Amino acid sequence: MGTRAYVREHVGELHGVLAALQRQADRLDRWGRELVEVVDGGGRLLVAGNGGSAAEAQHLTAELVGRFLGERRPLSAISLHAETSTVTAIANDYGVEEVFARQVEGHGRPGDVLLLLSASGRSANLLRAAERARECGLRVWAMTTSAPNPLVDLADDAVVMPGPSTSAVQEGHLMAVHTLCVAVEAHLPAARGARSTDLTAVQARRREASA
Repeated sequence: MGTRAYVREHVGELHGVLAALQRQADRLDRWGRELVEVVDGGGRLLVAGNGGSAAEAQHLTAELVGRFLGERRPLSAISLHAETSTVTAIANDYGVEEVFARQVEGHGRPGDVLLLLSASGRSANLLRAAERARECGLRVWAMTTSAPNPLVDLADDAVVMPGPSTSAVQEGHLMAVHTLCVAVEAHLPAARGARSTDLTAVQARRREASA
């Protein structure tokens, strides 16, 4: 397939992805509200994926710990696949199917949220993590494909994107990640935003004092 033919075909796939994102906007808004409630209650978000989905999962945690659109306080979000020494140690000692599940058991607490990203919904290490999370009392969310798959069956809730290509699903997930960030910031209490603004002012004064 030539480049132009690929682009035409892929743009057609993305029409379905955009429609799916619109249909699931309310779900993502609810996720944002629920995630704020979890973090405000002392909980955290754990996120994991493989390959390109790992990159998108880490994109999400970067936006939440940092910021997306506006100034606000940092939120507790951890990318399990980014713990390279831990991942390789667990894979070496327990096998690759345990690389996320063991971290979920170690870091997760009842009421926390585990978000798993998978373009196939069939990755064994993510399925094991979902099972372990449910055993430990965590809420399990998934971003995956719209085809029936075991990850959807294990998750408490899922945002699903149509294929047929892996790249279309992953690009849909990236848009969903950005939408979730918007939802989180929209549902943060005003007082939290005020504190973030105050912190920014303090940091500015410190920079001026050290100049």
